[in-house]
Amino acid sequence: MLTVNSPFDGSLVGSVKKITQEEANIALAKAYELSKDKSQALPHYERIAILEKLADLVSQEAAEFAMLIAKEGGKPLVDAKIEVARAIDGIHLAIKEIMHTFKGKEIPMGFTKSSENRMAFTTREPIGVVLAISAFNHPLNLIVHQVVPAIAVGCPVIVKPASSTALTCEKFVNLVHKAGLSKDWCVFAPCDISVAEFLVADKRISFFSFIGSSKVGWYLRNKLNAGTRYALEHGGVAPIIVDKNIEDMDAVVASIVKGAYYHAGQVCISSKRVYIHKDIIAAMSKKLTEAVLKLKVGDPTEESTDVGPLISEKEATRVESWVNEAIAEGAKVLCGGKRISATVFEPTLFLEPSKTSKVSTEETFGPVLCLYAYENLDEAIAWANSLDLPFQSAIFSNNINIITKAYRGLDAAAVIVNDHTAFRVDWMPFAGRRSAGVGIGGIGYAMHEMTNHKMIVLKSN
Repeated sequence: MLTVNSPFDGSLVGSVKKITQEEANIALAKAYELSKDKSQALPHYERIAILEKLADLVSQEAAEFAMLIAKEGGKPLVDAKIEVARAIDGIHLAIKEIMHTFKGKEIPMGFTKSSENRMAFTTREPIGVVLAISAFNHPLNLIVHQVVPAIAVGCPVIVKPASSTALTCEKFVNLVHKAGLSKDWCVFAPCDISVAEFLVADKRISFFSFIGSSKVGWYLRNKLNAGTRYALEHGGVAPIIVDKNIEDMDAVVASIVKGAYYHAGQVCISSKRVYIHKDIIAAMSKKLTEAVLKLKVGDPTEESTDVGPLISEKEATRVESWVNEAIAEGAKVLCGGKRISATVFEPTLFLEPSKTSKVSTEETFGPVLCLYAYENLDEAIAWANSLDLPFQSAIFSNNINIITKAYRGLDAAAVIVNDHTAFRVDWMPFAGRRSAGVGIGGIGYAMHEMTNHKMIVLKSN
């Protein structure tokens, strides 16, 4: 049995039964049979009807989902409500994308003697069984991004949630079944790591979707069977460059604070490093400090809370050690820097920590933001690109030449202009580069990844 406790006060939220390797094997065998037996494939209109019903069911229980996310994941309720709304939109988005995903195209013939009297076109078909392993920080929306695309394209899916937030996934999968999809098509699979490894390595898995730490992601990638496609979404140390010509410093400050401290910084694209032009760093540091000090820290189930707990005491201890290391290595603490409770850490703002401190070089995954002064744009871009964790980055500027140069120079999958690095909508491509991940996320992009290209060539007289 897997027990789920509140990261804020340790109280019991609920429990789920973990599946054994034998049960996982039985579920996988049934899913594999479904993927191979074309007579059991669900037509597009049936999948659309199931997803429409699912969206309605999630909408009806939106408030319950939000409170559950706050309780088991520690995400402030105000942000949990936004996550639920995004999840519902994601289901509707998948419905719209079905027609686009299955579009083929004509392959022209007749350009050579050998290709005359032929015509060809392509189609797409479901790839097979999808295995999804998810992270804790968006316990509903991440599941939607992994499970709903599989349902939409007609793939059986087995989903292993993060142990700390398994209840939200269980509730969602139960609604999937209530919406009309059989349990063999969508399997809720909380399990030990040994069982997860068994599933990952099985040749019956056609697509592996992983969201989580790079250490675990690359480890599991190495266990995949030859031919299994995969998408790995890890994290980055997202940089922001602030040009001296910004017009509304207060708006910039508000955006950066949201991007840095949203969900206590436990987001793969949280703003972590801010490179501010030397001419404005004094003024901006002061405003940032004032804004961070206004954040309400505490119980995530309260409507007024801005920053909740870290997901576990272990993670809070790690963040505390990194903060203490940065202070020992010369970082100036503008605010924060202290542990409030076993899992709650003060929103922390550093000025000029050492470029070699862990808070400067690794993904802190906590409520810590680092500020650095720069003199010229080339210098700022070089610092922003100095880590092998390129994901999303940002530039605040009102100068089109500076924006263009930053966009071309920043090593990132996305450059956000005049907003924080954690901006995302669910129809855009979402991906890290190199150590930060492989493959492209986003509802429509994931659906495309979960299908195979197929071509037919017709010959006539």
